[in-house]
Order: sequence, then C-alpha cells, then structure tokens
Amino acid sequence: MKKLGMPEPHGLYDPRDEHDACGIGFVANVKNKSSHKIVTDGIHMLGQLKHRGGEVGGDTGDGAGILLEISDSFFRKVCGNLGIVLPRRHHYAIGMLNFPKSESERKRLMEKLVTIIDEAGQTFLGFRALPVDSSQIGERARKKEPAIYQVFIEKEANLTERAFERELYVIRRRIENFAQNDAEIKETFYVPSLSTRTIIYKGMLTPEQISAYYLDLADPAYTSAFALVHSRFSTNTFPSWERAHPYRYLVHNGEINTQRGNINWMKAREKRVKSALLQEKLEFVQPIIDERGSDSATLDNALEFLVQTGRSLPHAAMMLIPEPWDKNEQLKDYKRDFYAYHATLMEPWDGPTSISFTDGRVIGTILDRNGLRPARYYETKDHTIIYSSETGVIPVEPEDIIKKRNRWRWRNAVD
Repeated sequence: MKKLGMPEPHGLYDPRDEHDACGIGFVANVKNKSSHKIVTDGIHMLGQLKHRGGEVGGDTGDGAGILLEISDSFFRKVCGNLGIVLPRRHHYAIGMLNFPKSESERKRLMEKLVTIIDEAGQTFLGFRALPVDSSQIGERARKKEPAIYQVFIEKEANLTERAFERELYVIRRRIENFAQNDAEIKETFYVPSLSTRTIIYKGMLTPEQISAYYLDLADPAYTSAFALVHSRFSTNTFPSWERAHPYRYLVHNGEINTQRGNINWMKAREKRVKSALLQEKLEFVQPIIDERGSDSATLDNALEFLVQTGRSLPHAAMMLIPEPWDKNEQLKDYKRDFYAYHATLMEPWDGPTSISFTDGRVIGTILDRNGLRPARYYETKDHTIIYSSETGVIPVEPEDIIKKRNRWRWRNAVD
C-alpha cells in the first residue's frame, strides 16, 4: 500500500498509533457576506495558533492550512488570463491537486483525470499551475513539496449542484484509486479539495508561511464569507503535505481513540452498502475509508460518505459524534430518539476531540462526548462569528461583541 507521508511499520512504530493535538478555529459572516477581511482574519487567527503547532528544524511546520469559499470573482479574473471561460457560479468546481514532481507521472495523472471527467459526463475546462513562492518555506518542506495545480470542471447542464457534487466525489475517488494502484505512479498524489463551494490551501508549513507561500491568499481580490483554519502539532506522527488540515469537510483537535474499531466497522459495511443516489457508482468510491490517513482523515472520509449519500452535514456530524444521550435526563425526547435510532446504524467515533466543519453552506462545531476540548466563540455587531480553541485570536473591541459563549455549551451548526 502506498503511504501518505508515513514510514512503513518497523520496530515499535506502527502508523495506526499516530495521533495529534492542534489549534483550530473559524471566522464566518453569518449573513454570508464575502470579503477579503474574512480571509485576512482567518490568516491572522492561524498565526495566533502557532504555539499549538509543531515545527521541524525551526522553519518547517507539522502542517497549517485554511479552507475558504471559492471566490468566484477572483477565479474569473485569473481564469480569464489563462483563456478558461467559467460558467456561472456553482455550475463549476475547482480541485486542488498535489501532483508528483515527476513530469511523466504528472502528465499520466493529468491525462487520466481528464478521461475520468469526460466519462462522468462533465466538462474539463483546464488546469492552472498554482502560483507559489517556495523561498518562503522551510528546507524540509521544499524537499517534499508537490507540484500544485488547480483543475476546473463544468457541470453537465441537467444536473443539480448536489448531484454534481456526488459526481465530483466519484471522480476524485476514481483518480485516487488509479494513482494508488498504478505501478507507474511512484510519488505521492493527493487531492486536498474538489468542490463547487470550498477550496483548501494547506501544506507542510508554519502558520505564518501560508499566505507568503500561496500567492492567491495575498491578493485583495480574493474574498470569502468564511475561513476555517488549522495549525497541526503531531505528538507522535510524521508531518507531510497530505496530513496538514483542513480536510475536505473538517478540522480536528484531539484524538479519535476508537479509530481502529470505527474503520473495521466501516469496512464490514461496505459489502452490503447501498445508495439510491450513487447506485452502481458505489464501487468507484470504495474503499470508503482511506486507511493511509490519520484519525481525523478517516473521520473526514466517513463524514463525506454520509453527506454524499444524502444526509445534511450537521446530521452526519451528529451521527458520528453523538452526545452522551442515554442517561441524560435533560435531553429532549426528539433528540434522544434521534441518537437512539442512529446508534443502530453507526457507532460513535469517540475520543477527546474538537471538530469544526463546513461544506460551504453551513459552518459549525461539535462537542466530543466528554467535553475535553473546550473552546469559545464571539458574535460581533457586524454579524461575524469568531470561534477557536484559544481566546484573543482576532482583536475585537469589547463594545463590538454582542454574544460570548464557551463551546462546551454549544453543539449546533451555525447557518
């Protein structure tokens, strides 16, 4: 099995034992108003979480990243310069692609991806080599730096956006499985994101390097209504570009202690799983869980599968990380019934962890069952939510705060 930035098991080391503890947060405008300030606030928040991230040799981070809204006006400008004509908003998707440095391997994967897009009935619009400044990152990060590209895909006219997103899920899993099983692909290939709404900039970076390395983020034309950020500290893991957060839906601070059992149960279900939405395409997305990933990556795999088979994101998150509901006498009946029913379908992904998530439509956070990863959020007069595992990550005048609350009392998604 080709690994994602991990050594093979040897001696007392087993990659299945890896865990990490990190800094997370998000800033979002609850009125869905996009601005470059949200981007800069997210980057500032990430920098304030530096003490929660690890460093290798002082100039290379364990991983840092930011998940943003796709800035339609920004990408229309840069694609226009490349001769790529984008359809209207949400009728196209952007994928972030970490290709091998090998030109022959990259060309092979690009050609295969274009073929898969065509077979899915979608329209390939073009590739964009991402503008980056490699001089801004550490020596160890440069040694492992991928060739980073974006791909632009137009949806088939009769598809809804949700149906298009399922097609994108299948496309991504097909190219990932191809890269995993093709003997000619020796280097790592990874897809950080492929979506109509969200995009992820991340890597083996320190927090302050994110906007210096990714030149898109420094452009004032880039706007977003939300920014989900993560600074990674690997307690007993090996850093890599792929293991930086955010993942496709979530950021994670803590550990999933039940990971092995969770993965085994998901593998057991694959033999009899059915989906009215994916139908025969289910075979393309299996295995559902990529066992090369960390505990948070595998949780993200499970969350993505539940969403792409028809559940809302908050629904799926509550299935995977339920409250301690069975002996809670204060829990309302409708909520108890929800958890009781879903306990027959999914075992808890349990451990001391804080999870924040978004699909570009809602953004929220969820409490681990024992409340062991506390956090706090503010709501300000300009309709901004500031949430983090730390306080003081973004300067706010006291008179501008209209609500302040600890996260251990708040489990709901914020629309």
